[in-house]
Amino acid sequence: MKALLSWVREFVDVPGTAEEIGRRLSQRGFALEGIEPAEDGDAVLDVEVMANRPDCLSVAGIAREIATAFELPFSLPFEGQARAGGPSPAAGLAPLRSVDSSEVTVSIDRADLCPRYAAAVADVQVGPSPAWMQARLQAAGIRPISNVVDVTNYVLAELGHPMHAFDLTKVEGPEVRVRTAGKGESMRTLDGQPRTLTPEMLVIADRSRPMAVAGVMGGGGSEVTATTSAILLESAYFNPLSVRRTSRALALKTEASTRFERGADPSLPAVAMARACALLAAIGAGQARGTIVDAWPGRAAAATLVLRRARVARLLGATVPDGDIQRILGALGFTLAAHADGWTVTVPTRRVDVRREVDLVEEIARHYGYDRIPSTFPPLITLAPPLDPRIADARVLRSVMTAAGFSEAVTFGFVSEAAAAPFAGADVQAPIANPLSESYAVLRPSLLPGLLTALAHNRRRQRRDVRLFESGACFRRVLGERRSLACVWTGTASGEHWSGPAREVDFFDVKAVVERLCAALGARAGVVTHEEPWLVTGRAAGVQRNGRVVARFGLLDPRVADEVGAPAGDAVYVAEVDLDGFDLARDPDRLAVTPLPRHPFVTRDVSVLVDAGLAAAHLRATIRAAASPLLVQVREFDRYQGKGMPPDRASLSFHLVFQSADRTLTDEEVQADVDAIVAALVRDHGAVQR
Repeated sequence: MKALLSWVREFVDVPGTAEEIGRRLSQRGFALEGIEPAEDGDAVLDVEVMANRPDCLSVAGIAREIATAFELPFSLPFEGQARAGGPSPAAGLAPLRSVDSSEVTVSIDRADLCPRYAAAVADVQVGPSPAWMQARLQAAGIRPISNVVDVTNYVLAELGHPMHAFDLTKVEGPEVRVRTAGKGESMRTLDGQPRTLTPEMLVIADRSRPMAVAGVMGGGGSEVTATTSAILLESAYFNPLSVRRTSRALALKTEASTRFERGADPSLPAVAMARACALLAAIGAGQARGTIVDAWPGRAAAATLVLRRARVARLLGATVPDGDIQRILGALGFTLAAHADGWTVTVPTRRVDVRREVDLVEEIARHYGYDRIPSTFPPLITLAPPLDPRIADARVLRSVMTAAGFSEAVTFGFVSEAAAAPFAGADVQAPIANPLSESYAVLRPSLLPGLLTALAHNRRRQRRDVRLFESGACFRRVLGERRSLACVWTGTASGEHWSGPAREVDFFDVKAVVERLCAALGARAGVVTHEEPWLVTGRAAGVQRNGRVVARFGLLDPRVADEVGAPAGDAVYVAEVDLDGFDLARDPDRLAVTPLPRHPFVTRDVSVLVDAGLAAAHLRATIRAAASPLLVQVREFDRYQGKGMPPDRASLSFHLVFQSADRTLTDEEVQADVDAIVAALVRDHGAVQR
């Protein structure tokens, strides 16, 4: 918002330089984008106004904040004697009344979309506006057009309330109907573009056709021209949501829509109308005739809030004197009624951002001064709630992955249908109703599409070794939202070293990562053979818990890698873990704490000849089932198949660790377990001990 300093001083007689005024505004939450020099030693304040403060999109709004900051009175100059250098108010203006005038009939079909509509008729003589008005409009970033149009723009900049002028001779009736557009109805707006309207859009129409898109832009068929001799002035309040939807649907953003969609002041249309009529007379552009129509079927009482002294002190950590609270809120336009615990506060209708007691506390803090509020620790009334297990899991998993050499990535939650297709069919994808583009048409069914895109991006920039992981939400039409962790890995598993050459990543590297993740989640990894359409057959596996596959990993199908742009010939290994699935299948003793063993362990190695296609996991399961609780660890350390072996047989060697928590084991106890293990392997798998 740009405001000429001399214009601001018509509302508040503030001393000091523009720099001092800007500094105080900055201390109260307004970012000062700059101070521009103007003619005659004047200056233009360029203030950034937050979206929740539409009341400050005007000179009067900025002036009210300045008046509060300097503890000076604020007044509307045109309500009393005019200040020197400014326009004088018109005399003899007809009083407002909420009835139709003899000049024009106003009807509101949709009071929910237009709670208030004021109209007035004026005889005008169109020409250029005075130099002082043009200078002020130009300082505010508005191009002067004609005296009639400039008056409506002047009121917009001064009070923040949009207005519009129609050529009265082009208004059929003359009648104004505030209604929604008919099906297939269209009009040409002031920018010369034809606009097709929909039944959800509110329009200002005469007896037979629309004349303006309500709250957005007027129509070309009723615009004011050099030959206009009489005008119909409009000053209304429109529903913010309706204006926002219409503006977005038409791709039409204007100064009027910016203010209406953020929330205008429903009590301001009559004030703005009176000001516009006064300005027309003051600059010799015209004179209002008849009465002003003020249709207000959607009148609502001003909001009231209860403000407690104790609440102010608790939220700010400091006691603000009652006098300061009353001064600050009173200067900002709030009405206070004192009671024992605090005040009942009536909120001015222009303050659409104040809806709760805490909003009042924020207003007090802004103008009392954040620098006057001491830094204190808030009182602890209750114990902090326990940390969500999902947050704790995310921290642990992040540590596991970074320790394994992976870098964390954050990718978009939206992907294209083509990117999602390998991981979820069209029947389970969750499409977006209004996607930004085809590249973001569906919610991601897996974290892998985004990670693979990031991997390809890195490979195209000569990054040979890429390890990325991500933890986040995935979405499917049936299963809904689920938490997942995925990783992608290409390049080397270990770099070049004097002790040996570099080694390319393989299936067992990604398998080890998945097993480490399972251990971190407090569950043993029951690896099983598993196939997915996006993994290479024979180089894919899964982790099963309670009959459910909760992790999938293996070599990515080269066709999928090619679709995301990964270089040909790259072996890309991927894994995805269903974190919600682990929550349901977590070991109950995950957090059990056991003391370090005091007694020595005993090791034995067992080698057996088995079918070459038999998974080692099946043998481990048999070993654990056959052994007593003294077996604390089993690990395969060698596999041999080749010379001296039948072609369909392989030799597997297992390292067994036995230990007791309360005694030293004897050879007899250990040997009994080994014999039981070998017997079970022979019985269940036809193994031959070597």
